Amino acid sequence: MKKESKMWRDNLRGIFYIALKDIKTYYFKPPAVSWGIVFPITWILAFYLRNPGDFKELVPGLIAMTILFSTTAAEAVVINFELRLGSLERLLLAPISIAAVLLGKVLGGVIFGFLMTTVVTIVSVVVLGLHPNVLYLILIILPSLFVFSSLGALLCVMVKEVFEAQTLLNLPRFLMVFLSGVVYPVSKMPAALQYLSYTLPLTYTVEGLRLSFSEMVSNKIILPYTLLLIGFFFIFLFPAIKLLYKRFE
Repeated sequence: MKKESKMWRDNLRGIFYIALKDIKTYYFKPPAVSWGIVFPITWILAFYLRNPGDFKELVPGLIAMTILFSTTAAEAVVINFELRLGSLERLLLAPISIAAVLLGKVLGGVIFGFLMTTVVTIVSVVVLGLHPNVLYLILIILPSLFVFSSLGALLCVMVKEVFEAQTLLNLPRFLMVFLSGVVYPVSKMPAALQYLSYTLPLTYTVEGLRLSFSEMVSNKIILPYTLLLIGFFFIFLFPAIKLLYKRFE
């Protein structure tokens, strides 16, 4: 029992310090910040200026895009660059597991994404005079951060080079932006695209955020979205850990 307890403590400590190291080294750099926060804002503004209307309706999509792009802003560098340099292998000299190493990488994206999303959400709420349900926002934003950070990790461990990871990351990111109701309601899409959209995790993030900004919502409506997002997190996390194990065999 003492040995297992020490192993858990070592892994938790390793996850924390890996995330802290990645945030200091990679995330708070101009490319990551611009990709994580400037790009979503510019994208949403472009759609708004093309079809001016009530900007408040675009806020859930803006927050969802910030979550998506900020959590995956530096994944290719954090994972693929370190694999190429051998830095990731050196982490395993510490008494931690491969799963803990990957979770540390995921947590780094989650923390950076949380900070960027908090800034965008607070500014949107204050400037536009919105009154969201804070608890519901937390129930949607937190699992979403883990979902997209783990998705980024999964896609990155599938390839070797940084440029391959960046290319592979862009495909699902932009696919989800167009099909998940960020700027165009899912209900107005053709039936085939609606079915496809409900296989994408960003759809549940956007829908959950919209409900969080609505006045007449109950826990029973929000919780299924939270549970679905948690399910997506594990769907992405376990294959990523397995693939990283294979890289070190």
